[in-house]
Amino acid sequence: MNYQEAYKKLEKYGQLHVLKYYEELAAEEREALLSQIEQTDFDMLSLCKKRETLNPRGKIEPIAVMELPQIEEKREAYTEIGVEAVRAGKVGAVLLAGGMGTRLGSDAPKGVYNIGLTKDVFIFQRLVENLMDVVNQAGAWIPLYVMTSEKNHDATVRFFEEKKYFGYSADYVTFFMQDMAPASDYEGKVYMEAKHKMSTSPNGSGGWFLSMIKWGVAEKMRQAGVEWLNVFAVDNVLQRIADPCFVGATIATGSAVGAKVVAKNAPDEKVGAMCLEDGRPSIVEYYDMTPELMAAKTEEGKPAYDFGVILNYLFRVKDLEEIVARQLPLHIVEKKIPYLDATGELVKPEEPNGYKFEQLVLDMIHELDSCLPFEVVRNREFAPIKNKTGIDSVESARELCRENGILL
Repeated sequence: MNYQEAYKKLEKYGQLHVLKYYEELAAEEREALLSQIEQTDFDMLSLCKKRETLNPRGKIEPIAVMELPQIEEKREAYTEIGVEAVRAGKVGAVLLAGGMGTRLGSDAPKGVYNIGLTKDVFIFQRLVENLMDVVNQAGAWIPLYVMTSEKNHDATVRFFEEKKYFGYSADYVTFFMQDMAPASDYEGKVYMEAKHKMSTSPNGSGGWFLSMIKWGVAEKMRQAGVEWLNVFAVDNVLQRIADPCFVGATIATGSAVGAKVVAKNAPDEKVGAMCLEDGRPSIVEYYDMTPELMAAKTEEGKPAYDFGVILNYLFRVKDLEEIVARQLPLHIVEKKIPYLDATGELVKPEEPNGYKFEQLVLDMIHELDSCLPFEVVRNREFAPIKNKTGIDSVESARELCRENGILL
C-alpha cells in the first residue's frame, strides 16, 4: 500500500490523524505504518456508538451438566475412547498465550513467569508437564499449537527454544500469531501508541481458529489428521490438557463441543456460567449474572447456574471451519490504552480511556447445537493466575500446586 492509498482508506473512515507524523518518519517506519493501515479493519470502530445495543442476551435457562458421579460411572470407558483418539492422532491442543504478565509485575509473556520457590517452575513448563502426562499415558505425541501475539511472539518462541521445549518434541510444536484489532477513544478514533504505529490489542479469545487459518497452521493440522482441538488458556497451571476422559466423554455423547467446568465457590464468583440461551449452549459471563440468575434453583433445589467454565474446551475441527465462515459477534470492552497526546508524548492512563474490540470463545460455543459441560475437581484442575497476590493469584496457585504434590 502506498501513501495515496493509505490516505484514501483513512479518509473514508475519518482516521487521517494516523498520518500526522508521517513526514518525520524514517523510511522503514513509514513502510511499517502503511502496512499496518493496509491490514487494519477500521469498520469495527463505527460500532462504538452502538455499544449499548450490541449482542443482546436471549432467554437464559439451565443446561444439564455431566457431574463427577456420572463421570466416575463411565470413567474407564470414556478414557479408553479418548486414549484411542489421541493415539490415532485425532486430538490437537491449542494454547492461548498471547498475553503479557503485566498484572504480575512482569513485562515478559505471561507464560514465562516463574512460580517456583526452591527451583524454577515456569507457567509454560507446568502446562507442558500436564500435557506430557497424556503423551505418556497414550504413548503418542499430541500436536501443540501455541498462539502468541505480536507483542510476545519472538520472546515466546525464544523461551521455548532456550528451555528445549521442557522435554516436549519440537516436531509437534507450532507457533502462530493472533490477529490484532485497533484500540480507540470513546468516539471511535484510533489511538497512536507511537508516531509510526496505531495502538492495537489481541482480538480476543474467539479469534484463535481464524488466526490458525491465516498462518497456514489449520492446513498443517488437517494434513496431520487432527479432528478435535482442545483449546485452553495459559494461566491455569493445574488443568489437564487433551484429557482422555474428557475427550472420550465428548465423543461418546455425540457433543459438538466439550467444556470443562468447576462448581462455583460463590454465586457471584468471577467465572462464566454454562447455560442455555434461546435453546442453544452458551455462557453467561459473571458481569451479566443478575440477582435473579444467581438465586435461581433447579427442580431439585440446587443452584441453576452453579458451574463455571475454566476456558478449556474441546471443539470438532469441522464445526470450527463452519463457525469462522460466519461472523462472530464483536464485543467492545472499556480499557486503559496508552496513547500519544497532542504533543506526541506517550501517556499511560490510570483510568479507562477507550475501547478494545474482541471476539470471544464463548460465542463459538453458542454457534453450536450441543455442548457437554464436563465437571472436574476444582482443587485438582483449577489454579488460575490472574493476579500477583490474593484471589486467583500466584500465591493461591502455588498453594494448590503443593496440595497436588507438585514441587515448587
